[in-house]
Amino acid sequence: MKILIADSGSTKCDWMLIDEQGRNLREFHSMGFNPYFHDADLVEQTMLKTPAAMEISDQVERVFFYGAGSSSEDLCSVIRSGLERVFSSADVHVGHDLDGAAYSTFEGENAITCIIGTGSNSCYFDGETTQEVVPALAYILGDEASGSWFGKRLLSDHLYHRLDPVVESDFIKTFGFSKEEIIHRVYKEPNANVFLASFMTFIGRHQEIPQIISLLEEGFQAFVDVHIKCYENYQEVPVHFVGSVAFHFQSVLRHVCGREGIEVGKIIKRPIDGLADYHVKYILANV
Repeated sequence: MKILIADSGSTKCDWMLIDEQGRNLREFHSMGFNPYFHDADLVEQTMLKTPAAMEISDQVERVFFYGAGSSSEDLCSVIRSGLERVFSSADVHVGHDLDGAAYSTFEGENAITCIIGTGSNSCYFDGETTQEVVPALAYILGDEASGSWFGKRLLSDHLYHRLDPVVESDFIKTFGFSKEEIIHRVYKEPNANVFLASFMTFIGRHQEIPQIISLLEEGFQAFVDVHIKCYENYQEVPVHFVGSVAFHFQSVLRHVCGREGIEVGKIIKRPIDGLADYHVKYILANV
């Protein structure tokens, strides 16, 4: 049996083909699929243009896709429809990226699992079901500490002339955006959340600047206040993190969690490896 597992954010999707023993047969990447922004036709066309996917399309028997935005049956069906057109012989399961994150970090005990990447969210996982206490409100109303959240703050501080002079000078030299260009990219073009999150590399370049340190601490504190403290036992169970922002800025994240009495568990950039292990141990074993 060949099983295809996917972990998708709004920016990028990691794919891994495994056998029933969990052996990694192949890995590849595609753009990320989020049903809030992408339809089934785009999913299908993107996969048809991904050579690695087409080479295995008739071999795959089961697909497990976990993605940002796939939080209801209607939304999941958008992604499922596109994938079923490509992997026509496979049983396709589409679930929320929170489920994928929880599975990838599971160590046999109850835990809180958080996603901090392009977007952000959290859940409580007891080994069988995931539970959300507060909803994900996406990049306009929520996504605290995410790439899009920090990108918004960086751009507003730039436009308000509030950036540290060193950061401001490098921003102008690196990007050269006019106010009109920024407004157009954010308000007129699709995938504004991905555009905003793209500034995390630049922020990382200046993470020793006091203003940037304060910004990072503010963002992670907002995430803790909204997405971790909502669980009554948040100081009694491990708190895991997945996602590029959590991974690359984990020193600040650990500092904020430490002062809140939070036990940090795993911090991983990409959940795909843990997802493969989980499916072999807990899902395929029970089929």
